[in-house]
Amino acid sequence: MDRLRIAIQKSGRLQEGSLALLKESGLVFSNGREQLKTQVRNFPAEILFLRDDDIPQYIEDHVADVGIIGENVRLEKGKNNDLIKRLDFAKCRLSVAVPKAEEYKGINFFQGKNIATSYPNIVREFLEQNKITAGIHEISGSVEIAPGIGLADAICDIVSTGSTLLSNGLKEVEVVLQSEAVLVADPEISEAKKTVLENLLFRIEAVQSAKNNKYILLNCPNDSVEKITNVIPGMKSPTVMPLSRKGWSSLHSVVNENDFWEKIDLLKSFGAEGILVIPIEKMIL
Repeated sequence: MDRLRIAIQKSGRLQEGSLALLKESGLVFSNGREQLKTQVRNFPAEILFLRDDDIPQYIEDHVADVGIIGENVRLEKGKNNDLIKRLDFAKCRLSVAVPKAEEYKGINFFQGKNIATSYPNIVREFLEQNKITAGIHEISGSVEIAPGIGLADAICDIVSTGSTLLSNGLKEVEVVLQSEAVLVADPEISEAKKTVLENLLFRIEAVQSAKNNKYILLNCPNDSVEKITNVIPGMKSPTVMPLSRKGWSSLHSVVNENDFWEKIDLLKSFGAEGILVIPIEKMIL
C-alpha cells in the first residue's frame, strides 16, 4: 500500500500538538532533533518535518499528501490545498495592535497608516473589506518592534496570550481572524492514499471525541435513575447495574466535559453519590 506523506512543522508552536495527536492516534515513529523524514512503523505513512510556511507549497507540488498547519498559514498562502479537518489545538488569533499610547476609536484609525505584518494577503483583504487604504510592510519575525523603530504605525500578528504585545508597548485593537491547527490535503491525492487518510481521520476523531468527553460513574437511588438518565444520557443510554444496597444502582455514562460542572449540582439533587469522573483514552462513535 502507498505510504501517506504527512507534513508537520519541524519546530515551532504547532509541532508539539501535531506530534501528540499523531502518537495518540496510534502512530509509532521516531522524531529525532534533526530528522527531516521518518517512517511510521505500524501504519502506511511517513512524516516530513518542514517549515510551517512551506507545507502548503509542498502539498500543491504533490510532494506531501497532507499537512498539519495553522489556518492562518492556509489562508495567507492560498495554495491548492483542501481543508479536511480542524484539529482543536494551537488556537490563536491574528490581530492588529497599535502603541499603547495611541487613542484608538475605530478601524478608520488605519486610514493612511502603515501596518507591518508577516501576513500581507490576509491584511490586504481585511483592509479592502473595511474600505481602508493603508500601507503594508511585509516582514518576517520580530514584527512587534516595527512601531518602536518607526517602520510602521501598527502591526498585525499572531496573538495567543497578548503578553508579547504588552512587553513591547502595544495593545490589541482588532481581531482579523481566529486560527487553529488544521489538517489540509492535496485535492489530487490518489484513491489508495485517500483510503489511508480516511483511516487516519477515523483515529483522529476517536482521539478528539475522547478528549471532549469523560466517563462518569455514580451511585443513585433507583427512583432517580430515569431523571439522571435524562440529564446524562450518554452515547445511547447509560449502563445501570444493581448495588448490594437495596434500592440503589450504579449508573455509568459519558458526559461532555464542558457540560459536567453545570450538571453536577442537578445530579447531586437527585441523590447521586460517589461520583467518579474518568478520562477516556479513545472513543469510537
